[in-house]
Amino acid sequence: MEQRTYLLVPDSRPVRLRGTPGGGARRRYPAGVSSQQKQSVSRAADAPAAHEPAGPRPARLSAAAALTAAEGLALAALGAYMLIMGLAGAPDSAQQAEMGGLTVLALAVLPLVAARGLWLRRRWSRGPSLITQIVALPVAWTLVHGGGALIAAGIGLAAAALVVLVLLVNPTATEALGIGPREAP
Repeated sequence: MEQRTYLLVPDSRPVRLRGTPGGGARRRYPAGVSSQQKQSVSRAADAPAAHEPAGPRPARLSAAAALTAAEGLALAALGAYMLIMGLAGAPDSAQQAEMGGLTVLALAVLPLVAARGLWLRRRWSRGPSLITQIVALPVAWTLVHGGGALIAAGIGLAAAALVVLVLLVNPTATEALGIGPREAP
């Protein structure tokens, strides 16, 4: 008859230990949590908070944050307009206009959050801002080929996207965000 060893985990059900009948070295908790993971969580709670960037914010980073915020505000205004026209106007499909407006409003959140992060010099904010600018370039191309007043909007959007891209890859901006060069292996 096989000997079974059980371990009682607090607020849980008994879990059978794997390995040798005497308890073995491989102990498992439910959902794959190990005692090492518990220790690292407690160590992380005791760790000091990340340091705030020192010194003044570079003008390049401020400009990138302002342009990204302007793009986000423009998207929010477009989304609000689409939503209001869907509710109060006479669109071909009110449901489609309302859903389009809500979608554009939701998309406006990314550049607005990224702009706030850039303004506060958070290193995570560079990625969402870069993604916003990269996505803006094909939109600008489509606007330029739309004709009429859309040409001016497309050129403005493309110029803003390219300027922000250049500002965010600049070494001054990356250092201000705490992003340093990678170390060679």
